[in-house]
Amino acid sequence: MSKFKLALLTAVTVSLSACSSLGVEPWERDLLAKKEMALTSSPIDAALDDHIYFSKEASSGGKSFGGGGCGCN
Repeated sequence: MSKFKLALLTAVTVSLSACSSLGVEPWERDLLAKKEMALTSSPIDAALDDHIYFSKEASSGGKSFGGGGCGCN
């Protein structure tokens, strides 16, 4: 029975501490703000990809844009 109590205590402790490090701490934000940490390496390429995406998604309006699929919005 002692091993069961130890296993239960371990499981409870691990589950309670699982969410203790969510998010970005203030001293880590400077590292994430660097240029090399950007999701897209080139803003022009990202804009072109977005344009192609919302131009081809005619019926749904694409990525937060309204309009048709002809590419002229």
